[in-house]
Amino acid sequence: MQGKVVVITGATSGLGRIAANRLADMGARLVVVARDRARGEALVAELRAKGGGEHGIHYADLSRLAEVNRVGAEIAAAEPRIDVLINNAGSIFGSRVVTEDGLERTFATNHMAYFVLTLSLLNRLKAAAPSRVVNTASDAHKGKSLDFDDLQTTKGYAAQHAYGRSKLANILFTRELARRLTGTGVTANCLHPGFVTTGLGQRDGWFGIAVWVAMRFAGKPEPGAATIVHLASSPEVANVSGEYFYDRRPVLPSRGAQDDDAARRLWEESERIAEHSAGRSRESGNP
Repeated sequence: MQGKVVVITGATSGLGRIAANRLADMGARLVVVARDRARGEALVAELRAKGGGEHGIHYADLSRLAEVNRVGAEIAAAEPRIDVLINNAGSIFGSRVVTEDGLERTFATNHMAYFVLTLSLLNRLKAAAPSRVVNTASDAHKGKSLDFDDLQTTKGYAAQHAYGRSKLANILFTRELARRLTGTGVTANCLHPGFVTTGLGQRDGWFGIAVWVAMRFAGKPEPGAATIVHLASSPEVANVSGEYFYDRRPVLPSRGAQDDDAARRLWEESERIAEHSAGRSRESGNP
């Protein structure tokens, strides 16, 4: 990883923070996308204290597609090549909230941000080929299916259900992305980090307190971070693409997560949503 450029979201705590530090220790230069300025600055200071490359940071609220587009354009302008993109940011929300794009916030943060940021940086990943995309998914996808008539969960919202569907979307996105990248030298894989301690959803009122209590029974985040690092760096997976990993090994996701028709349809729907959002931004005069 010496001298390689790694873009990572969700790195100011938990799995992402551990993964970022390990990759920096291996010689990578980290480009961090964060929402909270204080936590972002603390992480970059931590990384810079290790020496090596001049790590960078960009700020964005990844639930807002205009900000995902903006930060993607900023990174693409600053980085001629990107060796690894790690989409790791995500959350769970106790109540249904609709974003300015008309999207349910879990779907926007956990899936659309992955989709839009990846497409924004695809040319830079291709320029660095062989390069990699790593998406943090979850076994929470099991037992879930996508309702293409109600992707925004307007009926019967439940936090765990919305979260599980967003993680299913991560796997289907990875699968279709890998198919579309065949022959480019860019691989795409995703992972289940395990039920590990993270900051997921813990700033969400009473629901956040319940999540905090549940996290007391979770495992340490190091094994999940190790799988992120493995997919970002190991020669063993240099030619592996479209797979779902747990504990550094490929495993089968649910049958629904292996549905190529659903993966293609999700891509088409995500593309339509992204284009609609970009059109609205142009009409409002935003870049």
